[in-house]
Amino acid sequence: MKSREAARKGSLVAEVLAGAWRASALPSLQISERELDEVTPLLYDSGTAALGWRRVCQTELRGSSSAEVLHQAYRLQSLQSEIHEQKIAKVFRLLRQAQVEAVLGKGWATAGMYAEKALRPYGDIDICVRPEQFKLAEEILSTPDADDCWVDLHKHFSEIDERAVAELFARSRTISLGEEQIRILGPEDQLALSCIHLLKHGAWRPLWLCDVGVAIESLPATFDWDLCLGRNNTRARWITSAIGLAKRLLRADTENLPAEIKTQLPGWLIENVIKQWANPFAIDQPPMSHPVPMSYLLRHPAGLLGGLRQRWPNPIIATISVNGEFNNLPRLPYQMANCLSRIGRLLLNSPGRFQEH
Repeated sequence: MKSREAARKGSLVAEVLAGAWRASALPSLQISERELDEVTPLLYDSGTAALGWRRVCQTELRGSSSAEVLHQAYRLQSLQSEIHEQKIAKVFRLLRQAQVEAVLGKGWATAGMYAEKALRPYGDIDICVRPEQFKLAEEILSTPDADDCWVDLHKHFSEIDERAVAELFARSRTISLGEEQIRILGPEDQLALSCIHLLKHGAWRPLWLCDVGVAIESLPATFDWDLCLGRNNTRARWITSAIGLAKRLLRADTENLPAEIKTQLPGWLIENVIKQWANPFAIDQPPMSHPVPMSYLLRHPAGLLGGLRQRWPNPIIATISVNGEFNNLPRLPYQMANCLSRIGRLLLNSPGRFQEH
């Protein structure tokens, strides 16, 4: 897809999703029926169809065929949300019966901030347990009782791994889900996690930026920005960059942010996100977009150039991978460093795999 066309389509996605998480005061929607037809497949496959329905359901586009597709997706998501909640409650019940305490991040915890939980899809149940209880938690979740629960179990959340797990638990809070009490991250840690998760994965999925937008507009009066930004200055600037993207692309309300929270963004970052939203499909993202293993290409150099081209890193991912800054400097050094680092790890970890047998 040509760069200008990708930017146009990505901008339409941003227009449809602007403020879509809100219970009220949605921005006016400036999009034609033909343009809605263009972006509906992008919304559907990126998990934002229900949010799209929320934006069009009170407009003249409500009766269009694309609006009906979005409406059906919303209905299906509503049913799935109830099923997922039952599984989350089961996971926490099983762990608590074994005296294992867990804290939930992303997914359902974020969905609770939306105007309706059904607006935000979630699949994995992302939970973190204390390191000394990790093995026991693994055993519990591998039993037949948990077979139907898709759990992503962590010793720590990698996006905020500089924060001690004990601190995450100390700042967490519990909310009711049926008869179960579900422990979720505190708002400071949840916002940091959402922001860095967005950037760590290259910001290709617009839903992740909606998560940042809804979190920004749901901050409690007691929100502690020092806790949220943390002690690592580079990661603090990653967080403010993600907030800036939510403000710029999805019209998130940042009026209540402290004056010292700077959200200026380099032009390349905004352009890259918008263009990616013209193709927000998981199958086109690494590693699924890499049909041939790199270990094979190193043994058969004829295809190496094409393989490297397929693996040329998104500038956002490259920046995060080398602890870089989101500034106006060229991304090429970061991208080259990312490639060299991955090749080095591959050679170091599997030196014998590249010899012909």
